[in-house]
Amino acid sequence: MLTSARNHLTGTVTAVVTGAVNDEIELTLAGGKTLVATITHSSVQYLNLHVGGEASAFIKAPWVILTSAGTGLRFSARNQFTGSITNIVKGAINSEVTVAVDPGMSLVSVITNESVTGLRLKEGDEVIALVKASSIVLATHE
Repeated sequence: MLTSARNHLTGTVTAVVTGAVNDEIELTLAGGKTLVATITHSSVQYLNLHVGGEASAFIKAPWVILTSAGTGLRFSARNQFTGSITNIVKGAINSEVTVAVDPGMSLVSVITNESVTGLRLKEGDEVIALVKASSIVLATHE
């Protein structure tokens, strides 16, 4: 499957919390980290998401927010992954920043060049990649 989303993670559904409109899906990824997605209840039914089932999570790079590690700040984003910057590609306006979270798991973020400069980001720096649960698109195989 080809998509334009830079971040594609696969895992096992380990929890489904049902709500009136939205449900919360927890995926345990290959390295043991968990990812929480919030999608509509009807999408959970359509995708046949259930504990023990497999699912893929897609996250567009602009939806991955970066912050310097060790700021002491608390964030409302449910998904917080600490990692090390492995690559920065600067463009005219934005930069693509790759963060190694686990062996075999990286997240790509697209942020402004101004943010790269303001945060003084460079390869090797430890950062936290933040992803809101509502910014994750889930998929299953038929």
